[in-house]
Amino acid sequence: MRFSGLAPYTLLLVSLRDLQAVPAAYEQCLSQSYYGTYGIRRAFVLDRACLEQSFSLTQLGTVVRLQEEEQNLVWVQRRPVDQSLAATKLFDHELSQLVRDLRISATRPSEAWDAAGPAQATLQTPPVQMQVLHRTHDGALLSVSDTALRILDSGLPPYWQYTAFPSSPRPLIPVPRHAKERLRQALARIRFNHVVASIVNGISVHRLQEDVRYLTGEDPASELATRHSFSEDAPRAAAWLKSRFEETGASCDLHYFREGFAPNVICKLTASEDTTETLVLGAHYDDRGSFGSVRAPGANDDASGTAALLAIARTIARRGVVFKANVLLCAFAGEEQGMVGSRAFAEELREKGANVTLMIQADMLAYRVPGERPQLGLNDPSLLGTAELTHILSNVSTIYSPELTVGYFPYPGGSDHQSFHEQGYPAAQVYERAGYTKDPMYHKTGDLSDRDGYDFQQIKSIAMVELATVLHVAGFDLEERDDPDVDPLQ
Repeated sequence: MRFSGLAPYTLLLVSLRDLQAVPAAYEQCLSQSYYGTYGIRRAFVLDRACLEQSFSLTQLGTVVRLQEEEQNLVWVQRRPVDQSLAATKLFDHELSQLVRDLRISATRPSEAWDAAGPAQATLQTPPVQMQVLHRTHDGALLSVSDTALRILDSGLPPYWQYTAFPSSPRPLIPVPRHAKERLRQALARIRFNHVVASIVNGISVHRLQEDVRYLTGEDPASELATRHSFSEDAPRAAAWLKSRFEETGASCDLHYFREGFAPNVICKLTASEDTTETLVLGAHYDDRGSFGSVRAPGANDDASGTAALLAIARTIARRGVVFKANVLLCAFAGEEQGMVGSRAFAEELREKGANVTLMIQADMLAYRVPGERPQLGLNDPSLLGTAELTHILSNVSTIYSPELTVGYFPYPGGSDHQSFHEQGYPAAQVYERAGYTKDPMYHKTGDLSDRDGYDFQQIKSIAMVELATVLHVAGFDLEERDDPDVDPLQ
């Protein structure tokens, strides 16, 4: 993202809660200057006209002065993790080390994504340029050169995430009242339904295991060694997922959204009624590995959520479920690079005027600390997401997966549901814990399913919540079968 012309620009970082203090007369100025959500902050790049209004918008948050022409703006953040995993180093120390490591990475031989073998870095590699414009206790705004941006992905510490700023403002779209009311009405009608219970209990743990092991490469028959967004294996994973979804009767397409990235896999179950209403279930199939490694098996992050999507599709087909609203099953790429794939698709839906009732993102469902009860973590809607949808998920869990302890995780999340929330669609995330991340293999090459704490039953329990939610909100019928006991997918 580069700025030129109307200098000086001012970047304003505003807490999500502080936006409630904006006078109505100045909402338009902010809505035209919005550049995304980063952690618990929204970013606005204000020109002189906005700054010179009688009410000083700069009173709302942290002000960062930008130069007349900045390089790529990138937000890096250390994801909150449990104290048992927390790094002993201070954030400033890790940030300084990151800058040093990136400069070293730019000049040393590196592994290539090409299966033909490692590629050598050329001696003409441009110098890495990086400037820290602003820092908080857990994140920082960087201005980085194109070279630094290209190698940043493989150079981040395990618990860090990064998101590049867009090249132009995004619309700031709130979830409309009528969309929330639609969910409140659905919530009021949810009661135990023995048919729904029978359907969701049919999710197969055995098939979950098979799918996860194929995606991670633990299955000897798998052709996948990694699912990093820039690897040659990532498009292979996309093609494999498309085939598996199509076996269930879904209509699928590969959506290419940016050069160099693997595609999104978008599958549709068409409504039995004449309606534009659409419900979206999502997961991301890409992953990150350990520092400097191209190996990214991602059994938990996020083969667990992706396999849950497949399990839901198979269960729908097995029982002959026909929804009264359209349902999209979406396996996104580029989540680890700042939700790039889901953001492109959510923007596409908004441009088409799509009628999205809800979006549920399944990200990291499998890890359970030994001795803890199975859990369902939901995003805190006071930070990000839609309260009406999280209430539905909580109630549905109590009815159909009572073994799960339900609670909020105490940070915004930052997974693909955010892309839909930013487009004004009701959205929520389902997650493995009602607390900070405790998976010791998070963003590491050791993220495999064959390890202590990886719980396929917990994946099933959370997938049951997702499917039951869609069954209740969308409405459904069952196709008549000559032999309902025959599984068409076996």
